[in-house]
Amino acid sequence: MTLTLLMLTPLVGALVLGVVPRTAERAAKTIAVGFSLAALVGALVMLAQYDVNEAGYQLTEKHLWIESFGVYYALGVDGIGVTLILLTTVLTPIVLLAAWDDVLPDGQRFHGYLAWMLGLEGLAIGVFSATDAALFYALFEATLIPIFFLIGTYGSGARTYAAVKFLIYNLVGGLLMLASIIGLYYFSGQAGDPSFLLSDLTGLDLDADVEKLLFLGFMAAFAIKAPLFPFHTWLPDAAASATPSTAVLMVSVIDKVGTFGMLRWGLGLFPGAAEWATPVVITLAVISVIYGALLAIGQDDLRRLIAFTSVSHFGFIILGLFAVTSTSTAGATFYMFNHGLSTAALFLIAGILIARRGSASIADFGGVQKVAPVLSGVFLIAGLSSLSLPGLAPFVSEFMVMAGTFTRYPVAAVVSVLGIVLAALYILVMYQRTMTGPLREDNADIRDLKPLEMASLAPAIVLIVGLGFFPQPLLNVINPAVDATLARIGAGDPAPQTPHYPMEAASKEEDQHGREGGHE
Repeated sequence: MTLTLLMLTPLVGALVLGVVPRTAERAAKTIAVGFSLAALVGALVMLAQYDVNEAGYQLTEKHLWIESFGVYYALGVDGIGVTLILLTTVLTPIVLLAAWDDVLPDGQRFHGYLAWMLGLEGLAIGVFSATDAALFYALFEATLIPIFFLIGTYGSGARTYAAVKFLIYNLVGGLLMLASIIGLYYFSGQAGDPSFLLSDLTGLDLDADVEKLLFLGFMAAFAIKAPLFPFHTWLPDAAASATPSTAVLMVSVIDKVGTFGMLRWGLGLFPGAAEWATPVVITLAVISVIYGALLAIGQDDLRRLIAFTSVSHFGFIILGLFAVTSTSTAGATFYMFNHGLSTAALFLIAGILIARRGSASIADFGGVQKVAPVLSGVFLIAGLSSLSLPGLAPFVSEFMVMAGTFTRYPVAAVVSVLGIVLAALYILVMYQRTMTGPLREDNADIRDLKPLEMASLAPAIVLIVGLGFFPQPLLNVINPAVDATLARIGAGDPAPQTPHYPMEAASKEEDQHGREGGHE
């Protein structure tokens, strides 16, 4: 399975949907799910071909694309890219099944709705595997188009405002990154032949001030995409206006491009500038953890609450990345995968509740577990995974981030613990207000999960529980790639601190004097 074929599979599916007759809605849904499952099979084949014992990028492809500028169509994956491609291909069939009964506004066709989702999947696979900076930028910006139309055309509420806000924020970040890419291309030409290839750009001898400026261009784009405080304000509006399936693809997949980019392109190309910026990034990450959690507590809209929990979780991920220890970086990468699963489950269940009740307000629910016990149980598992309960996958990744960060930035790690406490508060209060207590009369007609809805949610729940007890299969893929990345940027784990005990030291000194006296 080549990466090109894997990327083309959902893109071809999107094109096929364009020729399906307008009246064949069920056929369009079946075709979309079929192509997404084909992409998942392709990702599993890719995983089987990937050798965890081999350092560097694998499944590489390199073809000259724009000869006059030396731009290559270059693809390759390490364990980090493999993990995020796997997340993308797992979640896409889940959201397509969950969207089966979506009610679209203004009589919009399902064909376009599903085609944009498949197109987004293909572009995301390309972003996670691009090893040419120009190709990466092109795909990075291309992902904005499907999300813009998915929100602006098929969303609800202030969908046009949310779509335009999302687009403007991300376009500004992308233009700053483009300026840095052009700068890299220029300085690579000073050292030899100008190039956009990641392999040629890594290790460039740049002036310290130039490196800082180029790093800031990349970091601006990734901080907006991630989203990192204070560049996060587009996310709650977009999540509240998008359909549940669109929100999942946006937050669980595309926003990971930001944290993935920080690791592969930001830290990878500019280790010196990244070290210079680390105190500020660590501070912003900690603020994101606390600020996102506090705002989640104050939300009445289910979708906005989940969006703010993601701001908090992305703070943990960025904290782990910029702590640059093997444990924290591996934990942050694993967190990207686990956050995708738990947030997907939360958004989809919230979407089901909102569709059943006709309201997104938490205050309009109450006692739902009496009429929908299965829905309530799945919601509880998804919520507990979001607060990183031991035994569920996010706990492993969050623990790794905190343990690795503590060895280098103990104050940041300790302060971030407050985010874990607040997570328990916003999740449990949300669950208590929606699911428990007396059944409100308006909620008596809420139906439990249907078989198709259970089928769409089951894979995410199984993975959340399974990886909570047995995370090693995925960590075996992630750890070697993380070690190779840290080696490339010259980062290593801090030396273990040996405690100094005055009494023990005094005893050793007396013993040494005794031996010297005996020798004399």
